[in-house]
Amino acid sequence: MTTAPKPGFWRRRLGNPILAQLTQGVAPDKLAATLAVGAACAMLPFLGFTALLTLGVGLALRMNQPILQTLNQLLGPLQLVMILVYVRAGEWIWRSHDNRFAIADMLRTFRDASFGEFLQRFGWAGIHAATAWLISVPIIIVGIYYPLRPVMHKLAAIRAPKP
Repeated sequence: MTTAPKPGFWRRRLGNPILAQLTQGVAPDKLAATLAVGAACAMLPFLGFTALLTLGVGLALRMNQPILQTLNQLLGPLQLVMILVYVRAGEWIWRSHDNRFAIADMLRTFRDASFGEFLQRFGWAGIHAATAWLISVPIIIVGIYYPLRPVMHKLAAIRAPKP
């Protein structure tokens, strides 16, 4: 007796829940929007706030919370990489050349100094990152939503019960 191979990580964590939603009558366009908005929220360049942002936006837009939160967790490593990208892009947007810093310096200051001292030294980095992220949000949403719509429609057609 042979057993079927276990589905891969992405299939178990993201693919199967999405397919389950499609079979429960959730519109393919709504799922594509949920994934696009969830990805944009997950890129917020402040650690520890993405889950709250995702929760709030998902409730306001009536989106599927399990999918939003799962996507948020899966994109955590990408968020870490994007923090520095957003800081550097924000520095370019603000034309700030004198506030450059190293990650090691920021981590050391966070560990050794008071929170007020940390904010005084690195507060502008947060403003730079937030600015770049806000500019990127519509680009992320459009860049994910429109390519995913036909994919979600095809998956819905495959999963639709045959009469």
